[in-house]
Amino acid sequence: MKLLFIIGSGAVGKMTVGQELMKITNLRLFHNHMAIEPVIEIFGYYDGKTTLELRDVIFKNFAASSNEGMIFTYMWAFDHQEDWDYIQHVKDLFEPYGTEFYYVELIAPQEIRLKRNATENRIKNKPSKADIEKSNLRLMGEDQYRLVSYEHEIPFDNYLRIDNSQLSAAETAYKIKQAFSL
Repeated sequence: MKLLFIIGSGAVGKMTVGQELMKITNLRLFHNHMAIEPVIEIFGYYDGKTTLELRDVIFKNFAASSNEGMIFTYMWAFDHQEDWDYIQHVKDLFEPYGTEFYYVELIAPQEIRLKRNATENRIKNKPSKADIEKSNLRLMGEDQYRLVSYEHEIPFDNYLRIDNSQLSAAETAYKIKQAFSL
């Protein structure tokens, strides 16, 4: 089993790169909003507890499956211990199955991310982002968190940082596949 975390700021391309990576590997994509959007649809608002529990059910059952591996996208606030703890929690669910862990951090400046925030693919897969004005305000408000790691801060093996500002999602996915021989 393999678990590849794609981390980065909002609209950096985590989901889109994950979609492209899924096309060229045997890994399945579980992007963060696959748990968020159904909860919003059912509850009428974001409910963090339910979202986390839903993710856990998927992680536990997937880890025990015969699938080769999963790509999971996550916006990791490096200045919040609870996000470090959450990554460890997810790893703990997969570790009993001999899982290999991989980490890809995508970075791009805010002006590029604001352009990506309004793409058709993003809105199709993340209906809660359809109000572009509100979504842009949320994206600009992310500056209160440190969503880009410091150099050498990520202590894990199999870590790759990619500035995907000038790369297509397919090019970025190919770099990841090559780097980790996926």
